[in-house]
Amino acid sequence: MTNAFVIILIPFLIWMFFIDENSYLVHKKFDNEIESLESTISFYEKKIAEDKATIKKLGDSLQLERFAREKYLMKKENEDIYLIEFDTIKK
Repeated sequence: MTNAFVIILIPFLIWMFFIDENSYLVHKKFDNEIESLESTISFYEKKIAEDKATIKKLGDSLQLERFAREKYLMKKENEDIYLIEFDTIKK
């Protein structure tokens, strides 16, 4: 402990790792946040690709009509729709 280098180095390391605003702990927190944001970006890029494929597929009027019928339960004028539900419970 009599060495001046050690006496100066230990407080400097404590300062740099824990106290300073650019400390290791702050950098670790930012790295975790970056990883979280990158995973969010990849999720939304996949969703955008899926939506682009859906939009491209809906260019056809028949596909657009099918999409509206399935997704939003739309129907043509003067058309009746019957929903048949099957009872899966055996008696």
